[in-house]
Amino acid sequence: MSDNPAQLAPYVALGAFALAFVFGAVANKTEFCTMGAVSDWVNMGHTGRMRMWLLAIGVAILGANALHFAGAIDLSKSIYPGPNFTWLSYIVGGFLFGVGMTLGSGCGSKTLVRIGGGNLKSVVVFIVTGIVAYMTLRGIFGAFRVNVLEQASVTLQGGQDLPNLFSRLGGDKRTWMLALSALLGGGLIAYAYASKDFRANFDYTLGGVVTGLVVVGGWYVSGHIGYVAEDPQTLQEAFVATNTGRMEAFSFVAPLAFALEYLMLWTDKSKIITYGIASAAGVILGSLAYALASRKFRWEGFRDAEDTATHLVGGALMGFGGITALGCTIGQGISGFSTLALGSIITFCAIVAGSAATMKWQYARMMREG
Repeated sequence: MSDNPAQLAPYVALGAFALAFVFGAVANKTEFCTMGAVSDWVNMGHTGRMRMWLLAIGVAILGANALHFAGAIDLSKSIYPGPNFTWLSYIVGGFLFGVGMTLGSGCGSKTLVRIGGGNLKSVVVFIVTGIVAYMTLRGIFGAFRVNVLEQASVTLQGGQDLPNLFSRLGGDKRTWMLALSALLGGGLIAYAYASKDFRANFDYTLGGVVTGLVVVGGWYVSGHIGYVAEDPQTLQEAFVATNTGRMEAFSFVAPLAFALEYLMLWTDKSKIITYGIASAAGVILGSLAYALASRKFRWEGFRDAEDTATHLVGGALMGFGGITALGCTIGQGISGFSTLALGSIITFCAIVAGSAATMKWQYARMMREG
């Protein structure tokens, strides 16, 4: 394949779109939903969808690290395991994202899936999330993010990934990576299948395995197909058609912002369809294809003014929280987790905590009003 970035860009975008299309269709069919996973667990004590999420993480860990060991990709060249450990951003951003996805009826990926199924509320959430995400990347909220939250950081020499941190106890990093990826990835998969109810429902396996493999495929597309050892213009290595300039897998907050930017600046020839933009479109169209094929496509709008306000706030919190924490339930919760980055694990826990706390608050409010 060519080493010309301009010629590689369409392959990267098409690969991202195809993988996201599959994810969108499967997520719609299996009701893969991280907010729903937390809701089932907190409100009903049912862990089926939570195990599906954990299965996806386990598959992603094993697959991503297998690609790394095979020399196909280098996980250290993604944004997640870098040495800048912004612990406060992970906690605050993750928690607020968890609150937002609960108020907004689903995380970024679920918002795209719901749009494909005919949900007009999710169209509004998409727009609000994208606008606030852009404001947090480069606008007024970005100043607070950089000057306040990111000031609470620690530089971890060699990176924040668990293999690097554990190697300080002795042994080389590759050995620790092999051991930890097998232990964590295999452990999560074993936990998922420890439930008889989980094993009995094929949709759980389908949703978890496909989602994990889609993330692994995403790493390969951007980190191998889209990798250029020496860009002819900069004479430096490059990852083609990514908004971060680094290797990317799937995440669904910043891509919503870049998708809106691309649509607004359509005639600007310097703008291209990036990995993230293509993935957002792929999820919507994959979900739409399944909804139409299964005759489950239904228009749905807001119930009342309070419902509208709740989703507006939810979208805003997801936009701010997702950018601040460097990802969402997919971006940090699966893609980042697969790199064994400590910040991704903290963000995952913060998102679950924020979502669970919001659900408890909603339940208490309902009881008071009742």
